[in-house]
Amino acid sequence: MAPTNAYMSDSDAFSWYMEADPLLRSTVVSVVVLDHSPDPSRMFERIERATRMAPGFRHRVLQAPWRIANPRWAVDRDFSLEFHTRHLGVPAPGTLGQLFEYACQTGMAGFDRDRPLWEFTLVDGLEGGRAALILKMHHALTDGIGGMEMAKYLFDLEPDPATLGPMPEAPGAEQWSSVDLARDALCHNVRRIAHIPRSIIETNQAALRALRHPVTAVENCVELVRSVARTVQPVRSTLSPIMKDRRLAWHYEAFTVPLDSLRRAARASGLTLNDIFLGSISGGLLRYHERRGFPVDELRLTMPISIRTPDDPIGGNRITLMRFKVPTGLHDPVERMRRIHQLCLNARHEAAIPYTNTIAAALNVLPRGVVGGMLKHVDFLASNVPGIDVPVYLAGARVAEWYAFGPTIGSALNATLVSYDGSCFVGVNVDTGAIPDDDLMMECLRESFREIVALGVAGTDG
Repeated sequence: MAPTNAYMSDSDAFSWYMEADPLLRSTVVSVVVLDHSPDPSRMFERIERATRMAPGFRHRVLQAPWRIANPRWAVDRDFSLEFHTRHLGVPAPGTLGQLFEYACQTGMAGFDRDRPLWEFTLVDGLEGGRAALILKMHHALTDGIGGMEMAKYLFDLEPDPATLGPMPEAPGAEQWSSVDLARDALCHNVRRIAHIPRSIIETNQAALRALRHPVTAVENCVELVRSVARTVQPVRSTLSPIMKDRRLAWHYEAFTVPLDSLRRAARASGLTLNDIFLGSISGGLLRYHERRGFPVDELRLTMPISIRTPDDPIGGNRITLMRFKVPTGLHDPVERMRRIHQLCLNARHEAAIPYTNTIAAALNVLPRGVVGGMLKHVDFLASNVPGIDVPVYLAGARVAEWYAFGPTIGSALNATLVSYDGSCFVGVNVDTGAIPDDDLMMECLRESFREIVALGVAGTDG
C-alpha cells in the first residue's frame, strides 16, 4: 500500500532536513515485552505480511535534484526483509535494563537513508522466559496514534487467530532516474499551484465575511499574527540553569503506573489524564532542580498535538509540535496541574495550528543551524499516546508491557506515556549530556507520580 500522498508534507520535510544534525533525529523506538518467545518463523511471516499491507514499510525516501520539491516516497526495488529484521539473545541475567540499553544503542544509530526507515529486532533470553520485540521507526512513517493503528497489521486479539488468508501481493518496485524525479517533482509543484484558485475562493469568501463583520475580522487577524509569532519565536537559551549541554549520548529508562490510579487522580482533581501525566513530569523536574540546588519557576516544553481526523490515512504524521512554558515552581500538585491544563487548552486552540505546514515550509529555507539552535534550547518533550486497551498477541506470545521512547530532538529529555491493557508505561529518553545523573532524575519522576497517584487515593477515601 503506497502512502496516500507520495510527497512529504512540509512539516515532515522539516524533520527530515533537520537530521543533518544527529541530535535532531526523529527516531522512535518501542520495546514490546512478550510473556514468552514467539515462534520466529511465524512472527517473521507476520512481519512480511504487514510490509505488504501497511503504508510505508516498503517505501524509501527520494529527493528530487536541487530540492525543487519535498522528498517523496517510492517502493524500494531492493527491499529485503532480512535487512530490516534481526533475531538475537540478551546475555544473562536478561534484565529490562539490558534490553533498554540495547534499544537505546539502536535508537541513537541513524537509518540507512537509501532503504525503508524501520528495523525490528526479536530479543530472546529475558528473565522469566520472556522475550521482546524492539521496533525502531522513523517518525516520518507515522505518528503515535497512527502507529497504534499500524500495530493492527502485526498483532492479534487472540493467541491463535483464524487463518489470515493468502499472503497479499507485494507492491511493485519503482525505479526512478534523476530526470524522472525532476519531472515528477515539477508536476507535483504544478498540482500544488493548481490548488491556488481554491485558496483564492476561500480568501474571497473570508473577505466577504470580513466586510460584514470588520471588527471581528481585524481581531482574528491580529490574533493569528500573534499566534504565528508565538509559534516561531526564537529561543536563544534554555530555561533550566543546569540541563544545558547536549550530546548524542542517551539513556533509556522506564516505569509503570496503573491506568486506574491515574484516572482516579484525574477525577479527584477534575482534570484529564494528560494533565495528570504532564503534572507528574513537571513535578519530577521540580524535584530534580531543587535537589541539584537550582530551583526554577518555569521550563520550556514541546508537546505534540494531534490534528488527525477520522478520514486521515494511518501513514504519515498528523501532529503539530507546540512549544510553551510550564510551571515547575508550584509545589501544590493540583494547582500546578490546573495551570498546565489551561496552558494545554491555549496551545490546542492556537490560531496558527491550521497553518503549521505553511510555517514549516518557511522554516525549511532557513539555515539548519538557526532552527536547530532553537530546538536545542527546549528543556523537555512529553507525549501521551492512547494505546490498546485489551491484551494483544504476537505469533502466539502475549504482549505484557509496551514502552515507547521518543526522540529528544535537541531537548534534555523526552517522556512518553503509552497506555496498554490497564497500565501506563512511561518511557524516558534522557540526554546524559544535559542530565548526567539520570538515576536521580528517574527517582524524582517516580516520586512525583506517586504523589499524583496519592491524590486519587485521598479522593476515594474522602
